[in-house]
Parts: sequence; C-alpha cells; structure tokens
Amino acid sequence: MSEESDSLRTSPSAASLSENELPPAPELPGYVCSLTEELVTKAREELQEKPEWRLRDVQALRDMVRKECPNLSTSLDDAFLLRFLRARKFDYDRALQLLINYHSCRRSWPEVFNDLKPSALKDVLASGFLTVLPHTDPRGCHVLCIRPDRWIPSNYPITENIRAVYLTLEKLIQSEETQVNGIVILADYKGVSLSKASHFGPFIAKKVIGILQDGFPIRIKAVHVVNEPRIFKGIFAIIKPFLKEKIANRFFLHGSDLNSLHTSLPKSILPKEYGGTAGELDVTAWNAVLLASEEDFVREFCQPVPACDGILGPALPAEGPASDAQCDDSVRAVKSQLYSCY
Repeated sequence: MSEESDSLRTSPSAASLSENELPPAPELPGYVCSLTEELVTKAREELQEKPEWRLRDVQALRDMVRKECPNLSTSLDDAFLLRFLRARKFDYDRALQLLINYHSCRRSWPEVFNDLKPSALKDVLASGFLTVLPHTDPRGCHVLCIRPDRWIPSNYPITENIRAVYLTLEKLIQSEETQVNGIVILADYKGVSLSKASHFGPFIAKKVIGILQDGFPIRIKAVHVVNEPRIFKGIFAIIKPFLKEKIANRFFLHGSDLNSLHTSLPKSILPKEYGGTAGELDVTAWNAVLLASEEDFVREFCQPVPACDGILGPALPAEGPASDAQCDDSVRAVKSQLYSCY
C-alpha cells in the first residue's frame, strides 16, 4: 500500500468508529493510476475526480461499506471501488447504493449470473451476436456492437445473450479509460422479426435496463440503432417506460441512413457493413479477449454465494405477485403494439 493510503486508514473518520463494529482490515492491492494526463483532466472535469483526494475518497467508501453493509460479500480493493465512485461522480452515498445494487442484481437473477464464464457462452460468441469494435470513437468510447438477427431462438434462450453482454461489460469496465470515457452501443436490428421480438418482454426489459442504469458501474454515452424495422416501435415501447430521461435522450434511431450514423461514429472506426473503412466486421478478436479471461471470471462468478447479504433485500424494487401482474398486463399491451406495427 502507498504511504498516502496507509495514512488514510488511520484518519480521524475511520478511527472514530468502534473497533468492535469494524472487522480487521485485510491487506488490499495498492492502486496505481493508468490514466493519461488528458484522461486525468477529463475525470476531474466530468467526474469530479481529484487525484490528490482519490485514495481518501476510496477509503471513505470502503469505511461506509464496512460500517453500513458488514455482510456484503464484495471486493474492497482500491481499483474495484473506484469504478463505482467514477460511475456516480464521487458521490459516496450514490456510489454505495450502486455497489449494493450491483450485487443485488447478481443475486436476484441466477439464470444470468450463475456460472458466468466465457467458455459457457461459446455458442453465443461464435454466432456473432455481439462484439467490440477494435477502434474507439472520437471521445475514446469503446463501441459495443449488438446484432440480434444473429440469434436463433431455438438454439438457446435469450438469457444467454444477456449473459454475453454482461460478460463483455465486465471485461470493458476493467479498463480505467472505459471508466472515464464510457461506452457506445451500436445495435443493428436488421431482420428482427415479430416472433424474435416477443422474447424480449417487459420482465426481461425491466431486468436488463435496471442493471444498465442502476446496477452496473458503466457510463453509456449513446445507443445508436440502425436498420430497425417497423417492429422496433413495439420493442421501444417495451423499453421506454423503464428508461430514465437522461438515457432515453441518448437513443438515436438511424434506420438505413448510414450517413446519419456517420455524424456520430466516423467511417474510419466502422466496418464496411456499416459504411465504414475499417475492414469487415470480425468477432474473433473480441471472442479471444473474453476466452483469455476465463480464470478471472471463474474466480468472480463461479464460487459459492454467501447465504447472508441481508443488506441486499431493499436495494432494488421487490419482485412479487404485484410486479408480476404488472408485467402480465404490460405483455398484453405490448403484444397489441407489436402486431399493430405490421
């Protein structure tokens, strides 16, 4: 640990807490900043991150976790906690709530998060359902490209696609550059049929959007939708009620007008499938990155889950008969919207 971090551990705020309330602090990996000077400046301006206060802020969040969520089974090392501070602009309370939500999401959806590792998703990765483009956009955002038409529902359930997306987000957020710059999503809805769209009902939509907005430490800067058929009006009708206004305003529908897409994502970073000059879309490189991270994901997602973690209960809206009934009502309403698009 650095001298600065050691001194923070004995700060008055930490010392004022009763020793009986706090478990002994384990030795944690020291943090070494990998940001360029340009990104340090960007983080200061956009995220309220001050390098001279960084470790103090991390220690403050760590103390809050130990005091308010003593049963929360989570990593407390500097680099991990920084993800949550950056995602909530160094607001301690909001960062703590995001951390709680992050673990709550993982506990509440076992179909997605149990045994989450690249080798378990080889079929999804091989299908080309998603990839990360090799070049970032002008703001430094990685571009996550999703192609629902590559999914064949008879091969595996939609939750496998969601697992692959989450796996990709976990890998991307390991980079400090991504923590500061955020990501862009490019969704190609070419060929998406009514039958395929019906798999993405309100229950799934609520879960996925809940994770992206309130349960994962990543900044989504834009969602660009291309080649959307008329059916997308119905799909968006499912999604929109769960979107916060800030995120909803970051959706851009381009249709088949690639020139419109190029005003945000230049040709130089796009594959030729989207009117770009960066060669053909290749999914193998990103697949290799994920598969090379197998051991990391096994350690993180394939271990027994502690039975306690009582703090997680109220973190997200409770599931139950009432919410299920709302979803059933929404399903009926949305199906009529989907059919009306044809």
